[in-house]
Amino acid sequence: MSGETQPDLIQRDRARLWHPYAPASPDLPLWEVEAADGVRLRLRGEDGARHEVVDAMSSWWSVIHGYRNPVLDAAAHRQLESFSHVMFGGLTHAPAVELAERLVDMAPSAPGQPGLERVFLADSGSVAVEVSMKLAVQFQTASGHPLRQRFLSIR
Repeated sequence: MSGETQPDLIQRDRARLWHPYAPASPDLPLWEVEAADGVRLRLRGEDGARHEVVDAMSSWWSVIHGYRNPVLDAAAHRQLESFSHVMFGGLTHAPAVELAERLVDMAPSAPGQPGLERVFLADSGSVAVEVSMKLAVQFQTASGHPLRQRFLSIR
């Protein structure tokens, strides 16, 4: 919200947000991100002090090419001019088809074996794991092993 002071933002955050991998303790410091560019974050602490840090975790591994990457920003901008997001069930669009074709073309195959023919585009790791498990069960059923439906996991 424009015109909002940093203490107001911190207070609203503490009242409404539970951050991942963090205890719900009001005693721990909270940093406001004022800017992100390349590998750097510009932060402001609750005391108003400003710091610039290197985000060595790439925003939990999802920003491997840095913040405000000009190539990625331009691609996102071009896509937003058409549409930002559409449901994928029963619908298609050129960017998805083009990505699938590129992934199939670059996937390796063993000599004498057919290569990858299709891909499943997932929007998160949990969806990718769920679909992989369902595909494994479907493959076993189609291969004549309908009772092979158990998974091994590590606890």
